[in-house]
Amino acid sequence: MSATAPARMTADEFIAWAMEQPEGEHYELVAGEVVSMAPERVAHGRTKFRVARRLAEAIEAAHLECEVLGDGMTVQVDADTIYEPDALVRCGPPLDDNATRVFDPLILVEVVSPSSRARDSGGKLEDYFRMPSVRHYLIVKTENRAVIHHERDAAGAITTRIIRDGPIRLDPPGIELTELFPPQT
Repeated sequence: MSATAPARMTADEFIAWAMEQPEGEHYELVAGEVVSMAPERVAHGRTKFRVARRLAEAIEAAHLECEVLGDGMTVQVDADTIYEPDALVRCGPPLDDNATRVFDPLILVEVVSPSSRARDSGGKLEDYFRMPSVRHYLIVKTENRAVIHHERDAAGAITTRIIRDGPIRLDPPGIELTELFPPQT
């Protein structure tokens, strides 16, 4: 880390600290502790861009009052936990242009990298579903071209599907995702 972070921080302290860090450095706050995020590989960057683009296209085609926010936007789970998903969807009136946090995501996406594999499918899974607004959490695995779709229904039950081929239906908000991975060469 370029500037030493205090041993423990609240979400408000973390946002103020993170805004002062050099461009291109990314951090998350997990149970009050700062976690540095490793640099990305090209496959990771391509996949997260493609997923965000597909989400935006599906929302536009369905004429929904939702927005896709990509890498860099933070999601505040609680007073001590802030994550930076690779993409998210929230619905409703647009956020203020100066907002630094999202408190009500509907869909969260993490593209797995070697350094994030355990955290994405463990702690983040549990933390994201503590947020009442979250209905879908997609874990995208580039190495085997699979999507693990965790979905919470209206009654609160969470089901998991592994999708290797075909569309992914996300209801709500009522969209379908296709072609999340580039064609194989």
